[in-house]
Amino acid sequence: MGSSKSGTGTLACNVTGINDLGLWVLVEDKEYFIPFRDYPGFINSSLNQILTIRYSPPSQINWPELDMDIELSALAHPESFPLIYK
Repeated sequence: MGSSKSGTGTLACNVTGINDLGLWVLVEDKEYFIPFRDYPGFINSSLNQILTIRYSPPSQINWPELDMDIELSALAHPESFPLIYK
């Protein structure tokens, strides 16, 4: 008799640190730095809003309370994704 896989997978995605320059996020086994100067949507956010983070495999993290999404490739290779904020 075979059995099917039950439950859902758990993939680690956590904010590991915050300072006045930005925040660090651990996604699975890789840590990324998110500078506030490049992502100003975090500047006036509450700690709870920043800590409420979700991972959407395979390549996106988002903050549902802030309505913000970031592609991991933009954090890994920021030179390939020039940011324009108005």
